[in-house]
Amino acid sequence: MTTQTPSLTLAEAIFPQTGLALRVKQLVLVAAGIAALVLAAKIKIPMFPVPMTMGTFVVLSIGAAYGARLGLATILGYMLIGAMGFDVFAGSSAEVSGFGYMMGSTGGYLVGYVLAVVALGALARKGWDRARGKMALALVLGNTLIYVPGLVWLTVLYGLEAPILSWGLTPFLLGDVVKLALAALLLPALWRLVGRARK
Repeated sequence: MTTQTPSLTLAEAIFPQTGLALRVKQLVLVAAGIAALVLAAKIKIPMFPVPMTMGTFVVLSIGAAYGARLGLATILGYMLIGAMGFDVFAGSSAEVSGFGYMMGSTGGYLVGYVLAVVALGALARKGWDRARGKMALALVLGNTLIYVPGLVWLTVLYGLEAPILSWGLTPFLLGDVVKLALAALLLPALWRLVGRARK
C-alpha cells in the first residue's frame, strides 16, 4: 500500500522553510494577506450590474497559495481586526463596523470566507493549484462555499419570501467569472515561475 506525499503549498515552496526565518516568513505572509484583503474589499471596479470588489479573489488565492493553516490564520486575523471595529470590510464604514456589522447581511459570506480558505488550502495540498483545470474546479467549489452560508444567513435575516438570490447571488456572478478565471490562471503561472527559479 502506497501513501501519497502531500504537496507543498506555494507559500511553503518559497524559502526559507525551517527555523526562525520560517516563522518570520509566515508572519510577513499573514500581515501581507490581511493587507491584501482590506485593500481588495475597498477597491470597487465598474462592472455590470454591480461594481466588483476583489475580496473573493484574494480570499480564494490566499487559501490556495498559503494552505489551510496559514490561510486560516490570515482570514481569522482579518476577521478579528474587523470585529474590533476597524473599517476593513467592503460595506463597513466609520459609522457601521465591528461585530455588529459582521452579524448583518454580510455575516454569512464572512463565514464562507473561512470555509473557502480551508477548502482551497486542502486542495492545494493535493496539488490542485498547479494545473489550470483543477484550479478552476477548486475555485468554483470555494466560491460555492462562500455563497451557501451567505444566502442561508440572508434567508434567516429576511425570510423565505425575500428575493434572496437577486440580492445576494445573481448580481455578482459576472464579476465572479472574471475573478475565478484570473485566479485559475495566476496560481499555476506562479508555480511555473517557482519551478524555473529552482533550476
